[in-house]
Amino acid sequence: MSMDQITLFGLFAGVFVFLLWGRWRYDLIAFIALILALVIGVVPTSEAFSGFGHPATVIVALVLIVSRGLVNSGAIDMITRKITALELKLSRHIMAMSGLGAIFSAFMNNVAALALLMPVDLQAAKKGERSPRITLMPLAFATILGGMITLIGTPPNIIIAAYREQALGEPFGMFDFAPVGFACAVVGIAFVAFFGWRLIPGGSKDKSPSGELRDLEGYLAELVVGEKSSAIGQMVRDLDDAADENDVSIVGLVRHNKRLAGFARNVEIRAGDILVVEAGPEAINQFRGALKLEFDGEKRHEKAASGGMSITEVVVPENARIEGRSALSLRLLARHGVTLLGVSRNGRRFRERVRRLDIEAGDILLLLGPSERVNDVIAWLGVLPLAERGLSVTQYKKAWLATGIFAAAIGVASFGGLYLAVALAIVVAAYVFLDIVPLQEVYQQVEWPVIVLLGSMIPLGAALEQSGGTALIAQGIVNLTDGLPTMVVLTVLMVVIMTLSDVLNNTATAVVGAPIAVDVAGRLNVSADPFLMAVAVAASCAFLTPIGHKNNTLIMGPGGYKFGDYWRMGLPLEILIVATAVPAILFFWPL
Repeated sequence: MSMDQITLFGLFAGVFVFLLWGRWRYDLIAFIALILALVIGVVPTSEAFSGFGHPATVIVALVLIVSRGLVNSGAIDMITRKITALELKLSRHIMAMSGLGAIFSAFMNNVAALALLMPVDLQAAKKGERSPRITLMPLAFATILGGMITLIGTPPNIIIAAYREQALGEPFGMFDFAPVGFACAVVGIAFVAFFGWRLIPGGSKDKSPSGELRDLEGYLAELVVGEKSSAIGQMVRDLDDAADENDVSIVGLVRHNKRLAGFARNVEIRAGDILVVEAGPEAINQFRGALKLEFDGEKRHEKAASGGMSITEVVVPENARIEGRSALSLRLLARHGVTLLGVSRNGRRFRERVRRLDIEAGDILLLLGPSERVNDVIAWLGVLPLAERGLSVTQYKKAWLATGIFAAAIGVASFGGLYLAVALAIVVAAYVFLDIVPLQEVYQQVEWPVIVLLGSMIPLGAALEQSGGTALIAQGIVNLTDGLPTMVVLTVLMVVIMTLSDVLNNTATAVVGAPIAVDVAGRLNVSADPFLMAVAVAASCAFLTPIGHKNNTLIMGPGGYKFGDYWRMGLPLEILIVATAVPAILFFWPL
């Protein structure tokens, strides 16, 4: 190996290790790796930021804005409500919601598709008095599967199409992914709807979502001991009866902004102390009333609330404004008049004050504030409510207009009349002009960490290819499968890429996998298309862990899933996808 190859492999190894560690955000890791590559000299200065102007990066950004337009217009909601009104039995409900999620994610960002349908699914689970664990994972997996159907459905497809243009002179078209992607989606959704959901541990048909969340996790919350509280003068241990009666656990006491050691069982409670409790939202509220305790900022809320107070449960997706930050650093109460009342994190306890706790993706938050402010703050934080959202601002009159503009642009681009990025840019401009997407929302809808990741990884991937690094990997795969049929080589490539995607970002996996696919095809003297398709499918299929795809992370808190729950349904699904994809690829994209 040359020194450049050793350096680049070292950088990629470092990126993979830090991504697995999860301490730093993936965009920061990728950007630091790019800077190091520039300083060392393995990436030319002229190519430093070429990734940020790459067609794949631009298309990903535009798709996110178009997705918001389809939501704002009410086009998505019109379809959703018709499906949910049917009140189907469990398997049919999973099939209907999964099919809907797959259709949505084929034409919009799959994270946005899940964000739209998750509250609806939770509401249906509540009405059906069943656990959300049963239906949320199938829905998340279906939105991932649906993204494989079209070019714009998922970033890996966009990256593979752009790389094909660079390597072979022509990109994949809008619906070139459809034959294989549709086959995988149909088989995958049928599996999760009729069999897969039975493999999810802890699912029960007789529990409501709110009860399930309380049982599995519970919130760590803080209650202020006011001057009129009946708890004053009692030891913490003396509150056990009241706590048991209200299904609350007292886990600590805060005095003068400091958490006292242990559970502070033998400490006498004073006015101004803060009791740290673990319970569900209803139990917290009941315990507060029983002992005449107060929520933090409650008096301020009462003065500001003209329409009453509300407590709202929300889940934190990746890249939300509050991810990695605390309520105190955002000055949530001081600036926005909303209190972070409690945090649920997969049953974990923590000693930090609730308002000082750095929030993580997948956390469930309990927000308290004036009813008229809470919805605005939810949107500002970038979190998702766990109840069906109000749709008063949806512009239903523009639903068909928004859909027509989008469909026309996709149609023209599909037949070669316009370059896809240009067609999507026209849609964005039309949405802004028609106020379907307000101007101030345009930049808010772009998922900037993904843009930075793409912009950083594309030059690194190009450098690895130019140095001969991808050729070495390709040669290793060919040597490993020497003498075996091409179908076996294709399967091995899929398994390798799928394994990487389960622990790494799917975008990064596609960037690395695309040149490997072309190199492997070149060494076998066969068409590169089936191998590129294999990478596209494999990079999208991350079902074994909650970190493999954002949708897996998003459902972790609301579904009460543990890290080891995903593989139970995810492993047979991945095996099924490989078994479906390989023959489908070879049929539609012959060697």
